[in-house]
Amino acid sequence: ENRPIPEPGPDEVLLRMHSVGICGSDVHYWQHGRIGDFVVKDPMVLGHEASGTVVKVGSGVTHLKPGDRVAIEPGVPREMDEFCKTGRYNLSPTIFFCATPPDNGNLCHYYKHSASYCYKLPDNVTFEEGALIEPLSVGIHACKRAGVTLGSKVFVSGSGPIGLVNVLVAKMMGAAAVVITDLSASRLQKAKEMGADFTIQVKNETPQEVASKVESLLGCMPEITVECTGVQACIQAGIYATRSGGTLVLVGLGPEMVTVPIVNAAVREVDIRGIFRYCNTWPVAIALLASKRINVKPLVTHRFPLEKALEAFETTKRGEGVKVMLKCDPTDHNP
Repeated sequence: ENRPIPEPGPDEVLLRMHSVGICGSDVHYWQHGRIGDFVVKDPMVLGHEASGTVVKVGSGVTHLKPGDRVAIEPGVPREMDEFCKTGRYNLSPTIFFCATPPDNGNLCHYYKHSASYCYKLPDNVTFEEGALIEPLSVGIHACKRAGVTLGSKVFVSGSGPIGLVNVLVAKMMGAAAVVITDLSASRLQKAKEMGADFTIQVKNETPQEVASKVESLLGCMPEITVECTGVQACIQAGIYATRSGGTLVLVGLGPEMVTVPIVNAAVREVDIRGIFRYCNTWPVAIALLASKRINVKPLVTHRFPLEKALEAFETTKRGEGVKVMLKCDPTDHNP
């Protein structure tokens, strides 16, 4: 990488990057050059699940100093609009977001970022855990939007990294039982290790059959379904499975147009909610990791140095393991 080391602005910090996780969206941009309306028109640096060390701080930064280890929240509002004022800055239409065109990500040696969206990591939270706060945040935001609470019965659809963090967070928030589905037996085994109470390996069942399996394992229909695949049949199963008066949260993104049994949801008062990334989750996540109330370490199954980024992306594309982590600092052996 021969780009010049950037100088931080007054409210920014310059970071020496350490750990960067590869997300499905990174692979999608690499393979297809677009996600929905976000189209890659110029060369773009990928990476948005990241942590690093502060190297230099801008003149207006007081809460961080060189040497601080930080986790990076990739979405930074560019203006104080109505969404920022109401605390839902993730919905701001002009938000900067790492590795979403045209904004560059942080899969590089040096990176500058808004200091307000860099969060100091306690000594007992590793760089790798810091990078995992980004996917963990999706679980926190989704489970909050779903209203998971003491004794909830929860159905999580899809056992990729986002399905797994939803299992972790749902259990943390008091869910009494969580059932998770996937096509892959190995991913379901990982879900079991991370706290799922029941698993269903989906083969060629209809959405109604999947819903009925969920009900029989839980002993009732779940009040909450968290759909993490974006696959049409899975969204249909999510509607059929959710108890009347319950909530279905759509986390996974698939085709723009999807056919669903909307009347079934409507007449049973099943609330269908979307989520877009997350907001106000980094302090919560850091507190959970520092107190050891939540363990994200089992998510990481593969590690590569930055020089082997292509191999790392190929591994993610093939669906091997769960979370692939890139190490940007070859001199540092601390995970």
